[in-house]
Amino acid sequence: MKVIVTGGAGFVGTNLVKRLLLDGHKVISLDNYSTGKTTNEVEHKRVQYFDVELSEVRDYDTIVDDVDVIFHIGALARIQPSLTDPLPHIKNNFISTLNILDYARVKNIPVVYAGSSSFHHGLYESPYAWSKWSGEELCKLYSNVYDLKTSICRFYNVYGPHQLEDGDYSTVIGIFERQYRNGETLTITADGQQRRDFTHVEDIVDGLVRCASGDFKAEFFELGTGTNYSINEVADLFGKDYPKKYLPARRGEYDVTLADYSKAELKLGWKPTKNLEEYIKGVLWRK
Repeated sequence: MKVIVTGGAGFVGTNLVKRLLLDGHKVISLDNYSTGKTTNEVEHKRVQYFDVELSEVRDYDTIVDDVDVIFHIGALARIQPSLTDPLPHIKNNFISTLNILDYARVKNIPVVYAGSSSFHHGLYESPYAWSKWSGEELCKLYSNVYDLKTSICRFYNVYGPHQLEDGDYSTVIGIFERQYRNGETLTITADGQQRRDFTHVEDIVDGLVRCASGDFKAEFFELGTGTNYSINEVADLFGKDYPKKYLPARRGEYDVTLADYSKAELKLGWKPTKNLEEYIKGVLWRK
């Protein structure tokens, strides 16, 4: 099978590319490298990487043909940067999705879309939440009007290999890992009582792959563990006595995320297999 992975040099995309290669597929990565890295590129004869601005390109025939499925993973994926500068997030997340879906419509290629849990906390609370929700709505539109096969995977606080550890798009677990590895104080925003459902990237990738083998029309699946931790509890996993400091609350922070993966279990046979506590034990052991 030949597949397109948008955002194939990013965090989730890199892990997906590796899984698809392991499964024997040919992979075309389309990435604008806004958060993706050339160091993530996998050296393999069955993968090609292209630097493409998806919000500006609608026809990919000069790059690839005879594609069996598109995994649309590429996005600017954080709330706070979208509050500061909304235009790039709407452009990258909404316009890119529109272009991908319209290309898929013309070629009749199924699309697996990387959604987000963020819109549960208010569509109009951030440009990021709106942009990811609007992507879901576009999937529904193209499925209903053009009979395009689409499926939607809503991610919950993903962590694991290739996660960003610094900068505006870094993850909580990535930041803590870097700080712990460097012997730095762990930084916690607000009071640390906000709770998150943390999901390992390998479980996320497995859900994406399972969606690609289904016959879905704008079906959504929540990919999370159904268990959440406060940020304080996560920090304590690095050592209850390990130094911590608190930073001012950030605009756009919400109190709780918690997935209901029952539909994914029923229709995809998907269940989370990775545990955050075991993962952090591995981080401590490696140091």
